[in-house]
This record gives sequence, structure tokens and C-alpha cells, in this order.
Amino acid sequence: MGLLNSFDGARIKIKAFGAQLLLERAWIKTLEGKDNVKPWPWADVWPVLKIEAPRLQKSAVVLSGVSGEAMAFGPGLMEQTPAPGEPGLTIIAAHRDTHFRFLKNMVTGDDILITNTDGRVLRFSITETRIVKAHQSGLYTDGGTPQIALVTCWPFDAATRGDDRFVAIATLQDSKTRR
Repeated sequence: MGLLNSFDGARIKIKAFGAQLLLERAWIKTLEGKDNVKPWPWADVWPVLKIEAPRLQKSAVVLSGVSGEAMAFGPGLMEQTPAPGEPGLTIIAAHRDTHFRFLKNMVTGDDILITNTDGRVLRFSITETRIVKAHQSGLYTDGGTPQIALVTCWPFDAATRGDDRFVAIATLQDSKTRR
């Protein structure tokens, strides 16, 4: 039974890594001006952002939506939250054992770079981290300073699902066009 569980865990990580290769291709087409580029023909999601953690040398293409299907392949941009850089809190979620594993090593002051589909790069800085209950997060998306919340399950090394979430809040510092 343990071998089967190990295989299942490895399969999920391989799937997530392979998907990011296809998502990178779709992301390049998106930056070229194409809309809603599907990474594979049957996909119901498409790239909307790219996230980078420069200090940790980690990056991932972010997908439209946070359904379980979408998050199997990459981080997801939560619907009905402001676009990154707009007033309010943008929420991006991913699994703790794949695309947001790096959050375990984030510290206050670390930069997070978000590239929008127009090529503009927004630099955010981690201002706080917290552990919250999934349905009592206290994350409000309306108005205020442009921020992002990076959300994943917690604890990072748990073998089972839980009700706790790790949240890293980052505040916009500046933006520039990368081309």
C-alpha cells in the first residue's frame, strides 16, 4: 500500500511538471497577443499570469481559475478578485506539494514578480504570512492598496488534507514593461 501511495504522489508531481512545460508554450503565445491560449486541446483553462520568486529561483505559469482540475496543472488565479496591480487583493492558490512548495521558504521582504499578459512586470514584496482556516481566511479583495495573497494548504509536509491554509501577503512595490 505504501508503494502505491508513493507512486501516486510521484505521479502528481510529474503531471504538474509536465503541464508547466506545455503551459510555458501557451504563455509565450499569450505574450504574443493571443487570447485564452489552451495548453492542450481539451483544456478548460489558459495562462493568465506568470509568477516568479527570484530569491528561490522558482516560477510557474498561473491559470484562469482555481478548480481542482486547474490546480492539478498549476497555480490558479481566483475568479472575481482584482487583477494584479489593481486596488485590492488578488488571490492566487496552488498545491503545497507542487507549485507553491516554495512558499515554505519565503520570508518577509522576499520579492514576488507577476508578469501580466501585456508583458508588464509587477514587483510585490512579502509583508506578512499567516495560517488561517480555509473558510475563515479574513481575506477581503475589495479596494485599497494593490496586494496579492498566495494561498496553499498547511502544514506543508502533511500527508492528508486539512482545513488550514498558509497565506503569504505581498504588497505592490513597482511595475515595468519587460520586452
